Amino acid sequence: MLGLTFDVKAQGIFQNLGFESANLSPAPPEQYPNFVPIASATPGWTGYLGSSLQTQVEYNVTTIGDANIAILGPTWSTTEPGIIDGNYSALLEAGAVPGGLGAASIEQTGTIPANAESIQLKAWMYGNQSDFGISFAGSNLTPVLLSSAANYNIYGVNIAPYAGQTGTLEFSANFDTQGATWVNLDDITFSSTAVTPEPNAMVLILTGGVAFASRRWRSKVSV
Repeated sequence: MLGLTFDVKAQGIFQNLGFESANLSPAPPEQYPNFVPIASATPGWTGYLGSSLQTQVEYNVTTIGDANIAILGPTWSTTEPGIIDGNYSALLEAGAVPGGLGAASIEQTGTIPANAESIQLKAWMYGNQSDFGISFAGSNLTPVLLSSAANYNIYGVNIAPYAGQTGTLEFSANFDTQGATWVNLDDITFSSTAVTPEPNAMVLILTGGVAFASRRWRSKVSV
């Protein structure tokens, strides 16, 4: 894909890195609220809104203004954010949390493959790239834009210093006072290829597009 080699499969106990293990019945889009158990929506992953552990996530629902974790499934038809690959993608929305404003994040603990040089993933993002958080074992990693496709970008992070180590891998949409931060994730892969940006590739400041930016914030009360 665009010169990248995704040649190291997840090992150890990392699982469901493409979010295709959801065990859910079809549901129409934007039928708010539509909470489902996180164990059924994103098996293997733990979710947080701010510092609060979540036992449920939304299914085919976005909540503009409120922090949200959602699984987007087969009946979802919106272009941005859309299902990036396969039948499911995971959406993180920073925003209002009880008592203030905060991030939306998912994480799981596992062992980085011994020959991994990078983590590469597909993501659609709205907001400042600096608000797209990736960390391993508590250390922040810097996403690098590798290339772009029609409805997503390919990002990479250097994971070589942690090869063979066990720790918690976390992805987050962090709150930004300038506006919404949404991160839609799919196809997280360990690779033996080092992170090398495409020639002339520039870090995107806003990747959601003008149409998405025109949507007004409105708050929905979380259940």
